[in-house]
Amino acid sequence: MHQETILAGSLPFFLLTVLGKIGTIRLMGRVFCVANQKGGVGKTTTAVSLADAFAKSSAKTLLIDFDPQCNAASGLGLEPLQTAPFLPITESAVSLADLIVPAQIPNLDVLPGSRNTAEVEVLLRTKPDEVIRIHEQLQQTIGQYDFVLFDCPPSLGRLTQLALFSSTEVFIPIQCEFFAMEGLTQMIEVIQKVMEQKPEQLEFGGILLTMYNASLELTHEIEREVRDFGGEIVFKTVIPRDATISEAQSHGKPIIDYAPRSHGARAYMELCMEILDHRRKM
Repeated sequence: MHQETILAGSLPFFLLTVLGKIGTIRLMGRVFCVANQKGGVGKTTTAVSLADAFAKSSAKTLLIDFDPQCNAASGLGLEPLQTAPFLPITESAVSLADLIVPAQIPNLDVLPGSRNTAEVEVLLRTKPDEVIRIHEQLQQTIGQYDFVLFDCPPSLGRLTQLALFSSTEVFIPIQCEFFAMEGLTQMIEVIQKVMEQKPEQLEFGGILLTMYNASLELTHEIEREVRDFGGEIVFKTVIPRDATISEAQSHGKPIIDYAPRSHGARAYMELCMEILDHRRKM
């Protein structure tokens, strides 16, 4: 009741109803890797929007920005870190907990990215033992949250693989455009290799169709192709092409906060419910 009172002034009835349902579900320790080797497919928007939705359900949520572009942090109005958090520091030991900052959203914390996160990619490639150190750092932090989301760079490099190895589920956003299937097979092969190493931990969370324009025949062709390819691992929810989503990002706010009555906000809330319902039925 208290949560509904706080939100009633800013969110429409539909979202309040959905949030109420989410709040009755207590799911611990779900770690999502939002990944695709293609850029511009909605990875960051999806990571930020889901983190916001989970946090609004009163779940303790952490968003980890693994992308050197740092868009997940800026999408929440936060500044990137000066130094990548996973680089070894000889002068003083800094834990990840010291670098995590609260977003201006209750229950949501963020580990911002850094412009030199690419140096971590080089470190992981040249010094494989560093993977163990960073993985242990992540595990100590992840265990303190109900939901964790990794926003990955547009590549299949070491950072994406590390995020996969640290996650329980992987989401693959795919834009409804001509080259939607390009690279998907390679992406799934990488995921399957990680799943073979950790068969009891990582699973396919789902493939998400983004930038969906129901008025275009091409969109329906892409949807049929993706659903024929992925079957049940393709989310029923689709994310529409909505200019309001870009506006929200430019204002440093998630779409659910910036325009709660928009098609994009409604779609991400429905996606959140689908994700939670999937785990309840397993």
